[in-house]
Amino acid sequence: MKRRIAVVIALLVGLAGLAAMGTSFTLIGASPPGKAANAPKTIFTEQSLSRGAYLARAGNCMGCHTAQSGSAYAGGRSLSTPFGTFITTNITPDKETGIGHWSEEDFWKALHEGKSRDGRPLYPAFPYTEYTKITREDSDSIFAHLQTLAPVAQRNPPSQIKFPYNYQLLLSVWRAVYFKPGVYQPEPGKSAEWNRGAYLVQGLGHCNACHAERNPLGATAGDDALGGGQIMGSNWYAPSLTSRVEAGFTHWRIDEIIQLLTTGVSPQATTSGPMAEVVMESLQHLTKEDARAMAVYLQSLPESNSLAVNNGPAMTEQVQAWFRQGATIYEKYCQDCHGASGQGAPGVYPPLAGNRSVTMTPPINAIRSVLNGGYPPATMGNPRPYGMPPFAQTLHDGEVALVLSYIRNAWGNHASLVTTAQVDKSREGITLK
Repeated sequence: MKRRIAVVIALLVGLAGLAAMGTSFTLIGASPPGKAANAPKTIFTEQSLSRGAYLARAGNCMGCHTAQSGSAYAGGRSLSTPFGTFITTNITPDKETGIGHWSEEDFWKALHEGKSRDGRPLYPAFPYTEYTKITREDSDSIFAHLQTLAPVAQRNPPSQIKFPYNYQLLLSVWRAVYFKPGVYQPEPGKSAEWNRGAYLVQGLGHCNACHAERNPLGATAGDDALGGGQIMGSNWYAPSLTSRVEAGFTHWRIDEIIQLLTTGVSPQATTSGPMAEVVMESLQHLTKEDARAMAVYLQSLPESNSLAVNNGPAMTEQVQAWFRQGATIYEKYCQDCHGASGQGAPGVYPPLAGNRSVTMTPPINAIRSVLNGGYPPATMGNPRPYGMPPFAQTLHDGEVALVLSYIRNAWGNHASLVTTAQVDKSREGITLK
């Protein structure tokens, strides 16, 4: 892997040098509308349209292609990355600003090959590295659904991609090293249910796009699928789905996994942050069969050896003094809901004792939950969730660090201390009102 990265970096440096000397490369951007193809108009069946609407929900297309308070599917949502800020595109059937001129073949090419209508490669901020596993039939059904939407004339601003990543030739090199198109192939010896779950997790659900560490060039490591990683452009960590100390499901009951995926809460965990949004916008709408298939697949994943062992700090006098201060803050702000022993209230407030999200390394999610507040999604199965108010204005960075350090090492928990610097960094992106 290191050798592959070195080769790509060398190519990037060389090509960037050519660009600096004046060599011209085509910039990557949205495809021009062009003229409509002369292909005969496809007649979509009611069944195909209904299936397409369901698949678009399962793939959370609207979640990414809708700006805050914006029109559904009209794009405009921004994604900040180390390579620049990407703006999601308008995928309503508007002919000037959307995909009204696209054909089924154009749409398939985008999902399967990661190429736009005019053949130019797309950036993997659009997760075609996972969507390539989607079948042609499902791709056509999703496209059929999108074509029935009300056209929205919304011309979104172009993505602001940093030099030298804004050159097409460099992206082509990246794709040659890190991307291989291919529809999901059922694994022999596994049940139809297991394979359906694998298809949803690996392809349509594109879970690995968040739940995997990325290398310096933005590619996920294929040998560490679903192994956890910080979400690009976000102060949230998507935990490993294969590690017992993070969010692995090997020891869970199937019905508990289904409950978490479709309601956002379960006896063992509660979703918050970006995952709560995914549950609300997408996963709660899964059929019972698909939710169970995902649960069966996730439970079957081989358990990985977590690199982040949760060892507490040495109990020096200074550490004990910090814990006493943290306990005082906990008693004042947290104890009424989470209990004197961190036991929580079943079905209302999650326990903190033995809670993996509390002791996880890195502690990003615990910090964000204290600053932002802890809110599971409102779903059909849990329409009035209990939540925790934000403490970003109530507690300063040092107090957040102290109370979390205490919680992460009380009632049998063992984890690293939280630092003031970590809290300060996690405040990025939080708007105080």
